[in-house]
Amino acid sequence: MISILNKTHKGWVKEYKFHDKRKWRFDFANPSLKIAVECEGGVWVRGRHNRGKGFLNDMDKYNEAAIMGWRVLRYPPDKMMGVVDDISRMITE
Repeated sequence: MISILNKTHKGWVKEYKFHDKRKWRFDFANPSLKIAVECEGGVWVRGRHNRGKGFLNDMDKYNEAAIMGWRVLRYPPDKMMGVVDDISRMITE
């Protein structure tokens, strides 16, 4: 995925720690653009991201990211390839 993301714009990294005090990481991030991509697994099997505590923790993470100026794109695993078009639109708009 990193090689695909770097075709849109250089500087993408995997498991980027974006917060100094929390252990929060983005699945993929471009720090210079402040764009992050999260792959949200377990959508149909009641995984961590869609059960109570995990869902609330994700809200804290994404709200803090927004406060810090990050734009976060979230996808289920089967839609991750759509990220390229979305990022291209974000960069050009």
